[in-house]
Amino acid sequence: MAGRESELSGEQKVVDALYDRLDALRAQTRERLRDVRRDGPSGSPQNRSERDAFATLYEDRVAQLEAVEDRLAFGRLDLRDGDRRYVGRIGLTDADHSTMLTDWRAPAAQAFYRATAAHPDGVVRRRHLVTRGRSVTGLEDEVLDLDAIGAGTPGGADVAAGLTGEGALLAALAAGRTGRMGDIVATIQAEQDAIIRSELSGALVVQGGPGTGKTAVALHRAAYLLYAHRRLLERSGVLLVGPSRVFLRYIDQVLPSLGETGVVTTTIAELYPRLVATGAEDDAVAELKGRPALAGVVARAVRQRQRVPARPQEIRVEGRTVVVTPHDVGESIARARRNHRPHNLARVTFVREMLARLGDQYVEQLGYPLPPDERGEIHEELRSHREVRIALNLAWMPTTPQKLLEDLYARPARLEAAAPELTPAERRLLAREPGAPWTPADVPLLDEAAELLGEDDQAARAQQRVDAENRAAELDYARRVLQSSGNEGLVSAELLADRFASGGPRLTTAERAAADRTWTYAHVVVDEAQELSPMAWRMLLRRVPTRSMTIVGDVAQTSARGGARSWHPTLDPVLGSSWRLAELTVNYRTPAAVADAAQRVARAAGLPVSPLTSARDVADSLVVDRVHDDPALVASAAGHAAVALESLAGGDGGRVAVVAASGRVRALRAAVESTGVAGALGAGPTALDAPLTLLTPRETKGLEFDVVVLVEPAEVGAGSAGDLYVAMTRPTQQLRVVHHAPLPDGFEV
Repeated sequence: MAGRESELSGEQKVVDALYDRLDALRAQTRERLRDVRRDGPSGSPQNRSERDAFATLYEDRVAQLEAVEDRLAFGRLDLRDGDRRYVGRIGLTDADHSTMLTDWRAPAAQAFYRATAAHPDGVVRRRHLVTRGRSVTGLEDEVLDLDAIGAGTPGGADVAAGLTGEGALLAALAAGRTGRMGDIVATIQAEQDAIIRSELSGALVVQGGPGTGKTAVALHRAAYLLYAHRRLLERSGVLLVGPSRVFLRYIDQVLPSLGETGVVTTTIAELYPRLVATGAEDDAVAELKGRPALAGVVARAVRQRQRVPARPQEIRVEGRTVVVTPHDVGESIARARRNHRPHNLARVTFVREMLARLGDQYVEQLGYPLPPDERGEIHEELRSHREVRIALNLAWMPTTPQKLLEDLYARPARLEAAAPELTPAERRLLAREPGAPWTPADVPLLDEAAELLGEDDQAARAQQRVDAENRAAELDYARRVLQSSGNEGLVSAELLADRFASGGPRLTTAERAAADRTWTYAHVVVDEAQELSPMAWRMLLRRVPTRSMTIVGDVAQTSARGGARSWHPTLDPVLGSSWRLAELTVNYRTPAAVADAAQRVARAAGLPVSPLTSARDVADSLVVDRVHDDPALVASAAGHAAVALESLAGGDGGRVAVVAASGRVRALRAAVESTGVAGALGAGPTALDAPLTLLTPRETKGLEFDVVVLVEPAEVGAGSAGDLYVAMTRPTQQLRVVHHAPLPDGFEV
């Protein structure tokens, strides 16, 4: 016991020194920020821009240093060569630049996650530090090299067959949920670490059953890639696409806690600039809109805006007659199409060609020749003439993606012409009135239309030429500023030049990307990827031309009718052979009894279930309550929720979710409120902040709760077997099942 206390005391001194250094760096960075701000907005525009850029750098650094307060250091490696290495959230060096703390993402920290007794990788002992605040409260040692440390050493048993840092891992899993996802940086397991550190290039598909930590691995991989490839990734950014805004709020603290704040997060519904799709529609309509054939439908709808008139049209211009003929229009359209530019941009070629032909007619009537270089005024006169403009617009109509899609849905004749491969019944599914809210399934179609339509970018291209001329000078100046200020290691010259050029408050990557549909990212992370339709994949791949992606999902949990049932038929058409598969096989979240029941139900329903081994079991983790009739169902579910809340209140707290089919939500909410726990019930985007929430199965995707009260499993599974599999595998402690109808096949042993 005395030896253990001595060990704790020694580690406390190390942790104190690390926090002292962290505090010193915070104070130093804040002082630099104050110095920059103290100068005020005077000086030349270049000087003001330089100060703004450094102010932003110091603000970012302060935010990073503040975010790593909790569990700053969590591990120690004792190496065969006698070296001792501490591992933590970020790297720290002392005033003499000697390493005090190794960043968990650094190559030197890799052995903390991967070393085993069979392959110790030079590690004699791995120590997990258990901390609360700034205090060391416990230690967990794993001896990996008995020959080096002595076979009689306490704790020297071979633990290679178990989990890395098993005690720390199980303690983290048993802790009450908070409504926010926590990082797993201190307890990453070897199979997870291999995926996190996998190479950047190509698309990595991470397939794993419920509870295997897919989302956590994806987030830690994003943080690792930004650390290992920062110069490549920081300017274009990393995009994270999640299934819902509630989910994104649930995970929003993970990356900052890992020292990263530069990842752009969004949903498919928000990926089109300046539009958030809030409308709802039947699954059948969403599935239809997600089919790959809809790309051809949109393309034909665009071509419909390029029409040859049925007959010639005579137009009087300044006392002379010009004729818009079907022949001239047809040839002008053909010429414009040959440049393969988007519709609105190619229209410039069409209009120029038609004005030239009409101008020739006009000149013939003058009675004297006019050189081509002197016909500008005539062309301008024709361009500004109202009837000429109308005739040319009817032949080649400029439009927006929203207008194109709205007309397609609202006009049956246009839809029939654009979608001959759809049945009349399918076309009726797409019909809707103008002004109806956009739905998430519309967003990929709008993006497809925007790609085919384009915008008249002449002004933008002119500005790009000017910017290109200044870029080299800005980079050179940024390098000199960094050298003179001693900040060369803090930021790249390229990024600093970007900030100088902003001319004012710097836009974040997220703000710039949100306003630019053509923005491309260096890497894209997609969570719950099995739900994406083929059209959604087309939209995403436009954002990452390098095809550098982390794709996370489980095809057994697919709820969307147009989602993936297998990765190969989903990804081969869009990624070819540029993707690779990695699998997570250990379930850390769901107690074994619950996970086993969920897998039996999933297999009985024919779902493609991944192999899954549960890391833990919990006593009484599966409770089944059959009620005598349907009216009793709602009251019993509310009672179970109240009991679960009371049980959690006696410990570290936690979260309870009542999960039911959408048709029961209103009645369940009223019943729960009648039990006297209304104040604990959350709603809306902040629902997870409350101890109790009421959700449909699809709303629980990617989330976890201490206790789940599942209402009428047969009803949930009737909508989608994947929905039931998802709902059953959300709890970390207990699943309470309330039912009247017979349970689905496989539920009971």
